[in-house]
Amino acid sequence: MTALELAAQQLSRMRGMNAMYHRQFFTDIFRTTVVGLVLFGVGFWGIQAAFLAVPFVALIGAAQTAFDASYLIFSRHYSHALEGFINREIGSELLVAHKMEETYLFPLDTTKIVTIPLDRAPTWFGFMTFFYTVIGVYSYVAGLTFGWNLLTLSGWEVRYGLSLGVLTVATLAMGVWWFASGAGERRLRAVLDETFER
Repeated sequence: MTALELAAQQLSRMRGMNAMYHRQFFTDIFRTTVVGLVLFGVGFWGIQAAFLAVPFVALIGAAQTAFDASYLIFSRHYSHALEGFINREIGSELLVAHKMEETYLFPLDTTKIVTIPLDRAPTWFGFMTFFYTVIGVYSYVAGLTFGWNLLTLSGWEVRYGLSLGVLTVATLAMGVWWFASGAGERRLRAVLDETFER
């Protein structure tokens, strides 16, 4: 197998991974939304404790979809390097999907919150990420608000608040470090730059 054939095979694998994690991202959004709505329904039906599960569900949904996005970013970086390699090998800029994704979906190698670029014009993909994030934050706060008096009556507000607070701060801190600071993408770039000298 030639280097060109091997690169084409790997590119096909990365494109498959990209498609799978796009589907998974929206599947996880759907599941989190359904569970959140059911919990709100149960809470409004009269079982107020259901509200207290909503912030945890929102946090799990945020972490899971960020995990999905991390694989999108992984496959995009590798696809970009492979397309560049193949283009150099064939002497033509025939493969341009990585350029289209960069401008249409979300950019790589830039400061962003998961897929929301902070230093470029927004994209629809970034907007959808922002939209779902706002809905998740609203659900988190609403669940706390509607369930808080039950906590104060039960005396669990400190234990519940500490548990939720520690998980939230840890998740946010890891997300800021991995995504917004670019730590994850720098790791990918180091390997790909060394391998492909792009």
